[in-house]
Amino acid sequence: MEQATPFHRLPWSDFDAFARLSGDAHMIGRLRRAELSRRKLLVHALLELSAKAPGAYGPLPPLEVVWDLLARVENVSPTALDRAFAHPYTGSWAGYTTRLLNNGADGVCPLWMHLGHVHALAAAAAIMADLEFEISVPLWEGNVVLPSLGTARLPVPDQFSTAEVRGGRGRYVVSGEHGEVRLPASFDSDSPGWWGLRTCGTGTGPNRLSVTLDDLDPYRGLHEPLMPERLQITEVRAWRRLLSDARELLLDATPELSGALAAGLNSVVPKPNVPFQNPSASTGEAFGSAVIGLPVDAADLAATLVHEFQHIVLGGILHLAPLFEVDRTERIYVPWRDDPRPLSGALQGVYAFFGVTAFWRGTARSGESRRASFEFAHWRGQTWRTLLTLRRDATLTEAGQRFLDGVAEVLGPWQHEPVPEDVLGLAELLAADHRAGWRLRHLRPDPAIVAAAADAWMAGRARPPVALALADLPPTPVPDGPWSRSRATLARLGASDEGRDLWRAVPGATEADFALMTSRLTDAARGYRAELRVDPDRPASLVGLGLALSGSGPNPAARALLHLPEVVRAVHRELRRTARDVPTPEKLAWWLGQLVSG
Repeated sequence: MEQATPFHRLPWSDFDAFARLSGDAHMIGRLRRAELSRRKLLVHALLELSAKAPGAYGPLPPLEVVWDLLARVENVSPTALDRAFAHPYTGSWAGYTTRLLNNGADGVCPLWMHLGHVHALAAAAAIMADLEFEISVPLWEGNVVLPSLGTARLPVPDQFSTAEVRGGRGRYVVSGEHGEVRLPASFDSDSPGWWGLRTCGTGTGPNRLSVTLDDLDPYRGLHEPLMPERLQITEVRAWRRLLSDARELLLDATPELSGALAAGLNSVVPKPNVPFQNPSASTGEAFGSAVIGLPVDAADLAATLVHEFQHIVLGGILHLAPLFEVDRTERIYVPWRDDPRPLSGALQGVYAFFGVTAFWRGTARSGESRRASFEFAHWRGQTWRTLLTLRRDATLTEAGQRFLDGVAEVLGPWQHEPVPEDVLGLAELLAADHRAGWRLRHLRPDPAIVAAAADAWMAGRARPPVALALADLPPTPVPDGPWSRSRATLARLGASDEGRDLWRAVPGATEADFALMTSRLTDAARGYRAELRVDPDRPASLVGLGLALSGSGPNPAARALLHLPEVVRAVHRELRRTARDVPTPEKLAWWLGQLVSG
């Protein structure tokens, strides 16, 4: 009697726990095992597809040699094989190379170099299994990558060539036409011609956080393969210190999440610091990995780790349980991006910032950190508003609705937790700022409504046409004008004791912005009016004026600039084209705002 093929399934208990931020290391382990199986299937499919392309492997040995070596590894040490396949960038490589093969295209390197990465993968697995073997592998500008182990560096005259990996019983050599490198006994240590993967480990027991700082693997990026970008030892020390401090913060703020994160994150791709930003990213093809820019402090890193861990978890869930029907239309406003997003991206963002909100909530419990209180107030509101939009979306599956219901069950009550009034006001100001800026840049009013409003103004009517009330407009992904996040940056800096010392260095910040963020509303309004005299279309100035005016009490111009800024600008453009006497944007906004509620 044939046995049924076992399938990985996500128990509803795990599913519901992840939705409520109560997943644990055992649940992460089940996701990992599913991802490993999926990874093996993807690599098998890639190799089967490549076998149909004659000469696909160029000067490298044929695919049969790779199959034989992988089979030997599996026979001797299944753990070594699993380690090679579980390496996050094995997934990135498989996805990238499959797309190249399907499109019949070369990538950064010739196709045979990308396909030949499987030779390097087999060599790395054989080394971990302590096998005696020899195999040719790709050599890219003198770099031979052995996935999950490190990179050998050889002198070469050619950009793309091959090298030999051979040895056994713990002694291995990588050789080319112009030299050879002997691998050290401890692969994570550097030696002549060898760069090992550095590890950052901190803590003990189930909450121990141990990640590699991968600055070597060519498939560690999100798009195209990369050359090694070796960190200086001072940078490694900075990362180790920050990771250790971030772990302590996580353990104190969100102990359950900290334990799950330690089980789910095993690789960080370090990138340089970007002033006043915390860039990070991850991909569902590289489970367990995140690309992170060097942060300024441990709190930023802790929040970023949680953010990317949430993406990792949701990526694993989506491989087992579809939460929505495929719809790539960029149609949803999300406050963490300046462009409209498809539902898939919006849902990823909600889940990521749900975790970030939990971290800042835990950090703010002591009441000693104004910054933590601000971040909690800001992200709980922004995430909740986006969640409400998604829960009404018709493309959600039953599982997707159940998942978001679980998120709402936890996130909803947080909306009513007390935070200082000034912090709440600042969070609401930034929410209005970003929403209005997004509308101004991504919504296009009906030309007929714009023309009717312009005609009514030129006719001297006291009020605009009633038709000004607009139905929901589909957004366009192409922005109309630039946007500056300077006010958000100023708010975050101002929430910390030493942050205001850096205000003058914030890119794009103006005197009007400084006045607004210090509650000098009259000075702010005066400053934004001056900016609009120079450029009446500037999005940040139009919205900034609306914010300054709204802070002084009910004002029709403020309502129009914050709730229908795209109409204000479109009508003003039409008047600049057709009218003899063109009003200021503020005067026009006051007139239009008579019919705008808010």
